[in-house]
Amino acid sequence: MEVTDVRLRSVESDSRMKAISSITLDEEFVIHDIRVIDGNNGLFVAMPSKRTPDGQFRDIAHPINANMRAKIQDAVLSKYDEVAESKREYEEAGVS
Repeated sequence: MEVTDVRLRSVESDSRMKAISSITLDEEFVIHDIRVIDGNNGLFVAMPSKRTPDGQFRDIAHPINANMRAKIQDAVLSKYDEVAESKREYEEAGVS
């Protein structure tokens, strides 16, 4: 299974959440609300989740092996870096 498309929305706030992403797998299945989080050890991808009645969070959808998790994280963070670089170039060009 491959990540065939990544869509990203930047989040402009002071929170640790930097972006929200949707990915397409094999051009057949979409997962929305994947978050890019700035953690203590750098950026990471958090799968969509919901709060349970006891206050804990459970993933709604998630990969079941490390290989697929790495593919998703690499695809989303690569897109995040691409968007961040475009934004920096835009700002350096004097356009705000």
